[in-house]
Amino acid sequence: MTEDTAPEGVKPGWHIWLAGGLGLLWNGFGCFDYIMTVTRNAAYLEPYPKEMLDYWFAMPWWMFGLWAVGVFGAFLASAALLMKREAAVTLFAASFIASMISFITGAMDQNAPKMEGQEFFPWLIMGLGFGFLAYSYWQMKRGALR
Repeated sequence: MTEDTAPEGVKPGWHIWLAGGLGLLWNGFGCFDYIMTVTRNAAYLEPYPKEMLDYWFAMPWWMFGLWAVGVFGAFLASAALLMKREAAVTLFAASFIASMISFITGAMDQNAPKMEGQEFFPWLIMGLGFGFLAYSYWQMKRGALR
């Protein structure tokens, strides 16, 4: 729907600001994490075990590409949601698909080192990604996005 064809009275509601704002914060950290990792920022990466860092830096370029699509796509999608743009749905979908491919690939890798206590993060990331995608899709179907 466009702004001209949206039914009268369809308003996004206060929750679009909450979802978009939380999305910017959450995905902004993902972008920060990506930048600090790919630039090999020593202070940021210090807490990680050497075998984890060796594994990350040996990953193929396309895995970093998926990661970039995941975090930057979701950040841009959150901004689009705050601007009430339908592009948020497409960007959240691309981000979610990229994260799923990345996590499935990582889970199938027998050589991937495991960090104790971190096993739930992929599930949290995919759950939030799906939640943001579903929310933006719902807003689009309601006619609240243009």
